[in-house]
Amino acid sequence: MYSWSKAIGRGRRIGTAWAALGLVLLVAAVYAPVRGHEFVNLDDGEYVYENPEVLGGLGGGSVLWAFTTGYAANWHPLTWVSHMADVTLFGSAPGAHHLVNAVLHAANAVLLFAALETLTGAFWRSAAVAALFAVHPLNVQSVAWISERKNVLSTLFWLLAMLAYAAYARRPSPRRMGLVAFLLALGLMCKPMLVTLPLVLLVLDYWPLGRFGRPEGEAHGTIVERLRPLLVEKIPLFALVLLSSAVTWLVQSKALAAASAAAYPFGDRVANAAISYGRYLRDAAWPSALSCFYPHPRSIGEPVAWGIAAAWSVALVALTLLAWRSRRRHPVFAAGWSWYLVTLVPVIGLVQVGSQERADRYVYVPLIGIFMAVVWGLFGLNGPMRARVSIRAGMTAIAVVAIPILFRRRRSTVARAEAGFWRDGETLYSRSIQLDARNWLAWNNLGTFRLDRKDFPAALGCFDRAASIWPDFADAHYNRGVALQALGRPFEAIPAYERALEIAPENWHGWVNAGLALAEAGRNRNAIASYARALEIRPDDPHALYGLVLSYDTLGDRTRAFAALDRLRRVDPQRARSLIGPAPAAR
Repeated sequence: MYSWSKAIGRGRRIGTAWAALGLVLLVAAVYAPVRGHEFVNLDDGEYVYENPEVLGGLGGGSVLWAFTTGYAANWHPLTWVSHMADVTLFGSAPGAHHLVNAVLHAANAVLLFAALETLTGAFWRSAAVAALFAVHPLNVQSVAWISERKNVLSTLFWLLAMLAYAAYARRPSPRRMGLVAFLLALGLMCKPMLVTLPLVLLVLDYWPLGRFGRPEGEAHGTIVERLRPLLVEKIPLFALVLLSSAVTWLVQSKALAAASAAAYPFGDRVANAAISYGRYLRDAAWPSALSCFYPHPRSIGEPVAWGIAAAWSVALVALTLLAWRSRRRHPVFAAGWSWYLVTLVPVIGLVQVGSQERADRYVYVPLIGIFMAVVWGLFGLNGPMRARVSIRAGMTAIAVVAIPILFRRRRSTVARAEAGFWRDGETLYSRSIQLDARNWLAWNNLGTFRLDRKDFPAALGCFDRAASIWPDFADAHYNRGVALQALGRPFEAIPAYERALEIAPENWHGWVNAGLALAEAGRNRNAIASYARALEIRPDDPHALYGLVLSYDTLGDRTRAFAALDRLRRVDPQRARSLIGPAPAAR
């Protein structure tokens, strides 16, 4: 006898395979050119090409370093290990590193489809959400920027945890919850963004899993009675989140990464959060003028846009009320909107880290909730059994909505064009400056790009612009000093270094370079004091010791010169030998 169930199962597997292949091809169509892209001097040096631990590849010592360091103001050991694995497998050229990011993004698109299809049983809707995720321009930053490996890698574990949770929800057991916790732990070791995952699993309990009771009907018991067992089973997940949050806070506090309340008052942060929630929605609906960096208004001397913040706050409250009122008839709206609101909380700016207003990379996971609400709405709200009419209407609606958003450019999708801006530093920063001439970070990084290429006059012009836009930007003043020194103008470099060190006195590079400029200007006693400050911050720094030897020797203080030389010989014998020179000929 012919088994219809087996035939249906086989057909479903074939359809799933074709959908997965289609998603991979979509990602390839957008991101294939990244194999020819360079590193950019926007954290890529810290993460790969100037990081000796990463460039050493995988090894016992480097892996130990990954698990014990707070370098780059983060504890994300698996992210470091992934970069080391790239170097071991492919070398240090940027092309393969870019392609690994693209492969991880393709895997995430397939896993998102698999997770949603498993949770909801809605094949076409799940595929449509995954397709939007695969090619949306707001996700380009996470994929085309090597330093955002942490984002695509952590999302891989997020989606695997969702799949594991779907299995747990079908048949709860400690072993299955243990697998969810294990995947959450791995994700947190890539990026602490996963701290909201347990709350998102509660959202999934509401819809589509219906573990609160039937979302569209009345459930028995109070909300507390229904919620208590769902919270209790997730205690291990919340424990992991608390541990990760504590580690993140300690690491970022030590690195002074979090901005002070004086620099960014709490009221300003709340206003910026409301504006950012709204602008992410705007950019999701019509992605244009996307930049690698959006300066915070305070850094460019602008007042808080309270009127815009109030307008977006009203809109957000209205959408929240609409989702709440429709929760029984259309629970996907409440679930998708909750997903978006909750997952943005860690990065919305209430705790200000850095000087950005917002960042495209922050919505890599949050926009999934918006895609879910939109796609389920366009397909029709009466459930998956209205199959053919709903599918045709939904696919038509998605095409009408998505094509103008994602395919506005001739011969290219918007996402592919956006990925093209990441091909090198000059292209990336020039584009950002074209969009906003007040982008001080873009001016500074364009200057360092030109500095690396020995175009010192052009670099100096960029640093001047950055410093004029944000006078308290320490890096711009420091880089001005470097450029002026390279142009043979040490007397002008000295005040640039002094201004940089007034803003950021912990910059040992600045103290060393200020010492070199002072020595070049003939002010060796001041140079010695500058080198001494550098050594207070970084004891036995070879650059500072080298400068000390030369300055003491110039002043004729041979005793102190030899003492500094002895210290230099212990930490950098080769540099010490270059000072000693060849032995005199025997007489």
